[in-house]
Amino acid sequence: MDQESLLKELKFKATRSSGPGGQHVNKTSTRIELSWSLDKTQVFSEEEKIRLKAKLQHRISKDGFLILASQHSRSQLKNKEDVVKRFLSLIEIGLQEPKIRKKTGPSRASKIKRMAKKKAHSEKKANRQKPKF
Repeated sequence: MDQESLLKELKFKATRSSGPGGQHVNKTSTRIELSWSLDKTQVFSEEEKIRLKAKLQHRISKDGFLILASQHSRSQLKNKEDVVKRFLSLIEIGLQEPKIRKKTGPSRASKIKRMAKKKAHSEKKANRQKPKF
């Protein structure tokens, strides 16, 4: 993944942040909204795009945009750094290939334990029957 070219594809928008903050919050746009189009990206192959679409399907809008926002800080720069860091970690998680499960059989000890349990259960049931003369 070429991080530099990926960061060039990002679009940022500054809006007013919600919540407490007095007069300062009413006149400054510190909330940063990041938008990125998965369909139009040139950084990833088709296979990677499919994997990203599957992993991030609940975060991607109907038009194919991934939108993230940050308003934790009163600083626009810190919010931008925060949202970029979250974006990169999401992409990294989305690109991980799932591990292929290797089939394994039951161990010898577990087989012996299962058979002993079955035998004990069967004896318990047998003891409930009327004795045969």
